[in-house]
Amino acid sequence: MSRPRLLDLFCGAGGAAVGYHRAGFDVVGVDNRPQPHYPFQFVKADALLFVEGLGAHWGGWELEEFDAIHASPPCQAYSSLTGRWARQHLHPDLVAMTRELLQATGLPYVIENVEGAPLENPARLCGSWFGLDLHRHRLFETNWPLMSTPCSHHWQRPRFRSLDKRQKGLAAVVGVHGHVNYAGERELREQAMGIDWMTPAELVEAIPPAYTELIGHQLMQMLEAQSLRRSPGKGAGD
Repeated sequence: MSRPRLLDLFCGAGGAAVGYHRAGFDVVGVDNRPQPHYPFQFVKADALLFVEGLGAHWGGWELEEFDAIHASPPCQAYSSLTGRWARQHLHPDLVAMTRELLQATGLPYVIENVEGAPLENPARLCGSWFGLDLHRHRLFETNWPLMSTPCSHHWQRPRFRSLDKRQKGLAAVVGVHGHVNYAGERELREQAMGIDWMTPAELVEAIPPAYTELIGHQLMQMLEAQSLRRSPGKGAGD
């Protein structure tokens, strides 16, 4: 059985892509910025225009060549780290538009974003559940049943330098936001995220591959179940 193919929209440098690949997918990434560190096949294009014109431009891809779609629209419009004025005037709200286009494809999809984004009935994943030195809560909307995981912060103990000037003492998790501040912090961030192929700026925008590896395994099981239901039954003696 050939590997199913997943379309990775707003792909960035490939944190989500690597998780899906580990789960058994071939991945094609699309982003409107060059992504020299993206580890799989990459197309430079506007992600939403790519979906609208799939097959007409950008290498002749056809929708039928994909089994599922993942999309990570820019999160600045919803992030608590973005100022209110910038959220309202500089960063577009692309979630609703993305959802509309993905629903029109008829394919299983995943839309990922930060807490506060207007996702519908999302599952939430947390780095603590995966044994990562992170919180990094992320929401995942799907049009198929996706299992959430509980937080598991109890094992995370204060042992890291805090990036919050208001916080005294050590932090229980590695902060992966803003600039690298001290020697060795980049390596701590990479280890916490499970990512070692990105620049510091790319890492800040990524999600840990562990998240989408878990999602990918569930998606793979759903696709396999769909395939079995579509397959004609075998008669006695076949």
